Amino acid sequence: MKNIVEVQGLTKMYQGVNAVDDVSFTMEPGKIYGLLGRNGAGKTTIMHMLTAQMFPTSGRVRVFGETPYENNHVLSKVCFIKESQKYPDHLRVIDVLELCSVIFPNWDQGFADQLVNDFRLPLKRVIKKLSRGMLSSVGVIIGLASRAPLTMFDEPYLGLDAVARELFYDRLIEDYAEHPRTIVLSTHLIDEVSKILEHVIVVDNGRLILNEDADAIRGQAYSATGQAKNVESFISGQETIERKPFGGLLSATVLGSLNPERRELAELLGLELTPVSLQQLIVHLTKQKSVHKAVDIG
Repeated sequence: MKNIVEVQGLTKMYQGVNAVDDVSFTMEPGKIYGLLGRNGAGKTTIMHMLTAQMFPTSGRVRVFGETPYENNHVLSKVCFIKESQKYPDHLRVIDVLELCSVIFPNWDQGFADQLVNDFRLPLKRVIKKLSRGMLSSVGVIIGLASRAPLTMFDEPYLGLDAVARELFYDRLIEDYAEHPRTIVLSTHLIDEVSKILEHVIVVDNGRLILNEDADAIRGQAYSATGQAKNVESFISGQETIERKPFGGLLSATVLGSLNPERRELAELLGLELTPVSLQQLIVHLTKQKSVHKAVDIG
């Protein structure tokens, strides 16, 4: 099946600095992607180029097989919701949702009404009088009810409390199961979304450092802790991404999976093995300033 997004050699320069530096990836239909990385990594810039809100300095962008720039046929299939989403101040919530029902061909008004109730959103309140949490709810509702074939969320749910964020994740998964589309979540709350991601793309300092299916990543890094000399023996020949000495002890994070022989060796050496979460793995990887290409951990 044709890719929804194809990016090849994408580069964006600001005043001589590469905000996005030679990035290439594809996105398939009917999959949930995590576009992850630190502040200023280039995530939002990439999404702005995918949605024709910014021109690349160089490289190729194709969305639904076409260039998105000045292309209403493509952009009508895309919904991009970001944290700093702006709406006309004089409009009420109900006015914004009615406008979206015209903009998005797949808009589901019944689903939007359900979400309004779920998030307890006051329909007749003027946008400029909404709290940050309510404004975030507006964006979440639009992104979900649009049912756009390509839906991108750039941290619009940061204003939601933990209960509301969990509600967002639940509604996203439920509706995605019935109405598959390509969904992109860009967030710092990696542990919260890790269980629903199917593919992970990580950028750091504008460069792609990880592009893998989530299943290939889970369980592919672990920490070994114990007497320093025993840990050193255990990790010899292994790819380590972090080392933390404390006293006579050492904790080392190893990139790779554990087989029964490795587990047995760790037990003989008196080492404690602990799994590394997706968030921990990404933190480790983005600390490595010397990484210059995508990491293959499959």
